[in-house]
Amino acid sequence: LSKLDPLVPARRRQQAGEVHAATATLSDLPATDARLLGRLAQHCRQAARLTFEYRSAQDVLTQRQIEAQHLVNYGRRWYLLAWDLVREDWRTLRVDRMGAVQLQPGAGLHRRTPAPPDVMVRQAVSQAPFTLQATLRLAGSLAELEGRIPPWCGVLEPEGPDHCLLRMGAESRGMMLAQILSLDRLPLALWTSPLELRDELAQRLAGLGELLAVPAVTD
Repeated sequence: LSKLDPLVPARRRQQAGEVHAATATLSDLPATDARLLGRLAQHCRQAARLTFEYRSAQDVLTQRQIEAQHLVNYGRRWYLLAWDLVREDWRTLRVDRMGAVQLQPGAGLHRRTPAPPDVMVRQAVSQAPFTLQATLRLAGSLAELEGRIPPWCGVLEPEGPDHCLLRMGAESRGMMLAQILSLDRLPLALWTSPLELRDELAQRLAGLGELLAVPAVTD
């Protein structure tokens, strides 16, 4: 952006400066090096073979050997969708957790993904990492629901012309219940894993109903 700045007319440059001055970034957002993103995008076009250290969510360092395939922006973060050469499987890697990237000799392969890259990343982020899993069957077509279901809530899949499946994951029973209650329409069916989770969610919901039935205390 600094290189482009002298090429922009003075009036537009002033407007851009005003926007920048009025823009704030939340402190908990992970910083991502724009130069690294540029290099990764180029590596993806070439299906380059890369090695780097990767820090997991549990703060464990591992050495990765991958073929870069797709760079995906999801929510507030960037993800590298890659083919793991050691595990021989797809992996979704947060760019801000990657260490120094080293280019390896040899040509990589452009591999066909089992699903669209954005769907694979969404599933890996919103469902796969969580112990608790739930699948909701909702009334409505994919076109009707995809604009009303937040991406962080889960992965939406069509099931015929008039229904969809919403696959979601959560870290706790309370969070799972909150996600379900956040939907603007109730599910027609609910499948959970483990099976006992369904009964626990019902108990939590009943407890919430009892709490709301208590008359409010006013000063």
